[in-house]
Amino acid sequence: MKRFLAAISLGVLALGAQAQAWPEKPVTLVVPFPPGGSTDQVARAVGPRLTEKFKQSFLVDNKPGATGTIGATFVQRAAPDGYTFLVTSLGPLVIVPHLLKGLQYDALHGFDLITVAVQSPNVLVVPANSPHKTVADVIAYEKANPGKMSFASAGNGSSDHLTAELFWQQTGTQGVHIPYKGGAPAHTDLIGGQVDASFQNINAVSQYIKAGKMRALAITSAKRSPVLPDVPTLAEAGVPNVEVASWQAIVAPKGLPPAVREKAHAAFVEALKDPKVREQFTSIGFEMVTNTPEQFAAFQQQEYARWKKVIEAGKISID
Repeated sequence: MKRFLAAISLGVLALGAQAQAWPEKPVTLVVPFPPGGSTDQVARAVGPRLTEKFKQSFLVDNKPGATGTIGATFVQRAAPDGYTFLVTSLGPLVIVPHLLKGLQYDALHGFDLITVAVQSPNVLVVPANSPHKTVADVIAYEKANPGKMSFASAGNGSSDHLTAELFWQQTGTQGVHIPYKGGAPAHTDLIGGQVDASFQNINAVSQYIKAGKMRALAITSAKRSPVLPDVPTLAEAGVPNVEVASWQAIVAPKGLPPAVREKAHAAFVEALKDPKVREQFTSIGFEMVTNTPEQFAAFQQQEYARWKKVIEAGKISID
């Protein structure tokens, strides 16, 4: 018995020492999308704060492609040692699993959840020179020209893709989904008029709206955003039940030592609560979340069920 207790004590001490030492080498923050989008913004905001705190590099590694699944798969297969994290949007965690068969990762059970960092509503935007000036204009055009109006998204299974699908379901209309490899290239073509509309993260496009390069028609939150106070909600514009929040989160390979997971959670939350980071995010429409792993798990289950219902109702597939 004494030997058994001694072994347990040594194990506890070893885990404590491991957490105390972490990080002893550079840490990689994998973003499964190209640079410039909302998820990339989160990683590049917290990385320097963590580097400064720990005197170890926290490096952003963009691994875009296949609707975020390349990066997600890479992280899930990485060693659960606290040196590889996935900074992702909701897509790979709660949407794409319902759209793609044969995923190489387990979205619900294959990650250690760290925290939901931020969330923000999407905003329905059109090019500045678009003839559509209201949501009613868009609906009228789509009803008169079904399957003709193009909607850009950051990729198949992204929140902007599924928001468009939900919008079509609620309005009895149908547009054409044009998936891009990330938000930034979608913004470029939207500004240039190569596509007709998009439901983009408000934080990613507010600068273009304020600069007159895009026109905002409505946002997907329950109330107006202080960032765009003159833009109505979709409900105000006559389209209820399309409340959508895009969110960015941090996860790790399943099996992190508990003490390392706890230390990592505290560090990421501290970085996100840095006054400069908070100001940077809230000024462009983000809402800070920074929840616990337990709260994150319950939220993921809720979102997973919600988007499954939308996808099945719309018979949406990207296989």
